[in-house]
Amino acid sequence: MENTSARNLWGDFLDAHLEFASEDAPKTIHFCDNEKDADLCADLICKETKRATTHSLKGIQLRNEALPKIGDFYVVTDWSGDAKCIIRTTAVKLLPYFSIREEHARLEGEGDKSLDHWKKVHWEYYTRELSDLGARPTESMIVVFEQFEMLYKK
Repeated sequence: MENTSARNLWGDFLDAHLEFASEDAPKTIHFCDNEKDADLCADLICKETKRATTHSLKGIQLRNEALPKIGDFYVVTDWSGDAKCIIRTTAVKLLPYFSIREEHARLEGEGDKSLDHWKKVHWEYYTRELSDLGARPTESMIVVFEQFEMLYKK
């Protein structure tokens, strides 16, 4: 783990939770593709308001990333790389974009937590993300809905 802040938070977490001492060092991540949203999401996660996120499967595939899986740990940072909390994936579902419902939006905890807000900001994000990869979002594209629990924070 190259990020000193993340390494220190992971060490503090392990000191408090020896049952996870044999776990590999987790991936260090920030949410979103801009500072304002990344910092807001980190704050919402620390407050346990945000308990899920949704990835585009196509984006994951085009970047040759692994799908999230139950039990994955992550150190969540703000945009500048300051570690804020540790989360663990509790559920992963592959769904068509058009099947996302109000309960998914509520679990994501962003904006007014409405489906309309979720669709607006996610469509804009997927458009930016996929256009950088030579693709575009569609209503029928598969998204990866990942639920998580916040285990530890600064």
